[in-house]
Amino acid sequence: MPEHRMTRLSRRGAAIAALAMLAAACSAPGADEGSSSADASAAVSTELGGEQITLEMYAETGFPLAKALAEEFTKQHPNVKFTIREDQFTVIVENAPRVMASDNAPDIIRLPTMVDLVKDGLLKNLDPYFTAYGWDKFPASQLVQLRVAEGGRPRGTGSLYAMGLGYSVTGVFYNKQLAQKVGMTAPPATVAEFEALLAKAKAANVQPIMQFNKNTAGINFPHQALQNQFGDPAKIADWIFQKPDATFDTPAALKATQTIQKWAQAGYFPKDANAIDYTAMMGQFQSGGGLFMFNGDWESATLDKGMPGNVGFFLFPGETAGAKHVAMSAPNTFGVSAKAKHPDAAAFFLNWAHTNAKAREITVKIGGSSPGGPPDLTVPAAAEGSLLAQTLKASAQLGAENGAVDFTANATGAIFASAITPEMQKLVAGQQTPEGYVKAVQTEYEKELSQ
Repeated sequence: MPEHRMTRLSRRGAAIAALAMLAAACSAPGADEGSSSADASAAVSTELGGEQITLEMYAETGFPLAKALAEEFTKQHPNVKFTIREDQFTVIVENAPRVMASDNAPDIIRLPTMVDLVKDGLLKNLDPYFTAYGWDKFPASQLVQLRVAEGGRPRGTGSLYAMGLGYSVTGVFYNKQLAQKVGMTAPPATVAEFEALLAKAKAANVQPIMQFNKNTAGINFPHQALQNQFGDPAKIADWIFQKPDATFDTPAALKATQTIQKWAQAGYFPKDANAIDYTAMMGQFQSGGGLFMFNGDWESATLDKGMPGNVGFFLFPGETAGAKHVAMSAPNTFGVSAKAKHPDAAAFFLNWAHTNAKAREITVKIGGSSPGGPPDLTVPAAAEGSLLAQTLKASAQLGAENGAVDFTANATGAIFASAITPEMQKLVAGQQTPEGYVKAVQTEYEKELSQ
């Protein structure tokens, strides 16, 4: 969510990757058994009770935060145990509708999509819990990506269908020793300064950017970082949220794509980027294989351990010095199945993850990201001078500047796999033009929305 972070993402699929994606498709089997409207007015309880229960969780392989939170929850509430099934994010993307429509639907699930699942009645409407738990005290911007209008479109408005286990921010990690070698004394203040550092690195025989692009398009991270700066971020958000008449075919997207092509031709990405997966990228960056790496704060703990004292982080700069920062930022999205056996307990867990002191500490130390929740709750401190302290500071700065934008990979359920990834691979291999890339992504988007 984010492979994409999305590999870890969101990946945070990213990215993430997360990440989150959407699309309108045919109703899943059993979809008529869920009812968003009925959920919205359903009576709920905020009491966990003492009954012995087991919560079923479907989570993402390589994302240890969910399991760590579940273990801590059981320590504090021994009557609640968890059975956790894990799959790669791409597998969850394929399996989620079928799994959630089955008689053994999980109580809590890492969401690869929202719009389709809402449209098909497979996700529980969390509005009653929003009211019961007082989630209106959370910053509205924290939950906007988790809202879907009635009928499944657009996203960003309507009822709440998910919560985040950690709220991630993306930016640029850099190797401090290599930065010193190329004369970088401070993070770049503009896109032009960043490009100048890329040229210096290349001239010094230092790989400028270590980025993966196999299986899923990791180069979409720098692409959107540029796109965020070259145009109006609100228009990008409109496209991701499927607002009427929104388009990817904009001057900003074209300029970003032209820049990526230029960087590829200049050798700023690895020659074999299309053969490098996420895990290989992380390994090569930690072993000194690149000056910069576009990625998210979920890797803070890993990089602090793998490169102690030798790694820094900054938000990608704007075109002019002093411009407000804009960055891909998204919650690691988890929802409650419409057919969950213990929906009240599942919602209790999601609320606990945001408000319990120990849970918030786990989110920071293991998840590497902000725990979200009410703004009057302090974010657990990270060790002074650590990478985690830097990414938390960047997250707070992004929030203060209101610069968070969802991942373009989350615009529809298949846009990342069907268009962004293959077209980005062709672009960096010299087999696609910037104009062709932009039009191909928009064509796939329109195709998916018409289904």
